[in-house]
Amino acid sequence: MPEQSYRVYPYRWVVLGVFMLINLTIQTLWICFAPITGPAAKFYGVSDLQIGFLAMLFMLVYVPLSIPISWMIDTYGYRKAVGLGAVLFGVFGLLRGLAASSYTWVLLFTIGIAVAQPFLLNAVSTVAAKWFPIEERATAAGLALVAGFIGIAIGQVASPLLVLNFGIQAMQMIFGAASAASVVVFLIFTREAPPTPPCPPGQEARALMLDGLRSMLRLKDMWLLMFLFLVGMGIFNGVSTWIENIIRPRGFSITQAGDLGGILLLGGIAGAIVIPALSDKLQKRKVFLLLGMLLAIPGMVGVTFAASYALMLVSMFLLGFFLMSLAPVGYQYAAEITHPAPEGTSAGLLNMVGQASVVFIFAMDALKDSHGAFTLSLSAFIGLMILCCFFIVLLSESRLGKLQVEKESPPLTLH
Repeated sequence: MPEQSYRVYPYRWVVLGVFMLINLTIQTLWICFAPITGPAAKFYGVSDLQIGFLAMLFMLVYVPLSIPISWMIDTYGYRKAVGLGAVLFGVFGLLRGLAASSYTWVLLFTIGIAVAQPFLLNAVSTVAAKWFPIEERATAAGLALVAGFIGIAIGQVASPLLVLNFGIQAMQMIFGAASAASVVVFLIFTREAPPTPPCPPGQEARALMLDGLRSMLRLKDMWLLMFLFLVGMGIFNGVSTWIENIIRPRGFSITQAGDLGGILLLGGIAGAIVIPALSDKLQKRKVFLLLGMLLAIPGMVGVTFAASYALMLVSMFLLGFFLMSLAPVGYQYAAEITHPAPEGTSAGLLNMVGQASVVFIFAMDALKDSHGAFTLSLSAFIGLMILCCFFIVLLSESRLGKLQVEKESPPLTLH
């Protein structure tokens, strides 16, 4: 047997760690105005909707840029393309902090930050494929998403504290400096790929991006998965955006709304760590997608109808744990069923439909009743989740992981 030509390197965790860092900071800058909408609107002399638009911009910009940026990642390589996105993020994040006194400049620099986001989100599967063996890839994708959840939690918790103690301009300067620092760390420590592949020959080979896009759009399973991402991200973004409005008619306080939002994120973090690890261990994707959606439904029912605060806490945790565990497993499933299409292309398609879920946020506002309750739209979400379960049943299980186990190949060596 010839000397093995693939190895797994410990440095993969450094590459993943610095990638997680910039994903954490960009999510903090995305959400930082949400918990201070009222004070920010007063400070800038604009409406609440105009402050909310600073967050919605990220989703609106993402949709048209997702596929072109996926092409850049797959054509020019991970380090160059994501490095470009990171530089854009660091520069515009710092500029937004320096120009924090003007809403117009804040809006313009927010667009720059939003342009950088697809470079980061669309590279999740690429990092996993370049540096990790197939039995660790869903776990790696899950950890990258966990970083985003932590960034959202930091933004929601830290923004009000910073504004109360230092003011809105200082808050943005602090976040801008943090974004620039995270980019410097990323550029110093990131690498394109290890010296040798982390998987047997054939599993790392990828097709051209446009050829891969055409092939994956002919796959029934990919279309079903995109619908799953549209619904899952629509529910998560919708509930996160309108959390205070959802519970207000039930007599809960703003403080309780913040706690419920935190529990939703905590559940998402736990689910994105535990479920992908189980999926990797058993080399199964479809069953975990189905279980995740099925077990998220009781959480959604509680969010829709619960009158008890304790029940709402449990419901939010369940919804976050099972619903957000679908994302990393879904990323890896897409990379496997579309092989040898580039990972950046499959991740880009999923992220694009996920960001298009901004329509759910507008629809929820339009469907609230005369008392401000969101019962109709939340009930519609339950129906969509049940529909997703039927669609998941129609999916074919990925064969890539199973083929690796069945294939005769030299053992991996850790260095």
